[in-house]
Amino acid sequence: MAWFLGFGIAGLALLVLSLVFDGLLEGLFDAFDGLVSLPVVAGFVSMLGFGGALVLGTTGLGAGAASAVGGLAGLGAGWLTWRASRALMRDRTAATPRGADLVGTSGAVVTAIPMDGYGEVLLRLGGQPVKYAARSGVPVERGAEVWVAAVPTPTSVEVQPVQR
Repeated sequence: MAWFLGFGIAGLALLVLSLVFDGLLEGLFDAFDGLVSLPVVAGFVSMLGFGGALVLGTTGLGAGAASAVGGLAGLGAGWLTWRASRALMRDRTAATPRGADLVGTSGAVVTAIPMDGYGEVLLRLGGQPVKYAARSGVPVERGAEVWVAAVPTPTSVEVQPVQR
């Protein structure tokens, strides 16, 4: 039983090492598409050891049967680890919002916009309120609703008042 517990503990140690040496085996065995990675090997070795120790300690079966059951449990754990890591590695996030995404959106004037200068508008970019310097062809009062016609710089916009 000591051998099986040793395998289980060694698998846990490999799992800790996989946090430190992330991607080490993946680079060496690139052709296997993540099947030979430290987390997969750690899952296999841990379940081989702990599964074998469980069978050996709770049943009257010998070391051969315990090894077989532990090996099957290890294959299952390794496969599940491989599938979970593939799913997590292929997860993609949404595109990062850019200033050009503001064109056509509406907002509110925070600081009045004079005819020949800048004011401020509050717009939503990626769901977050963001304040921009704003210019307009006509003077716009504070609190008026505007829509973005252009984004000349990353911190400024050209707006037009909304006519209702």
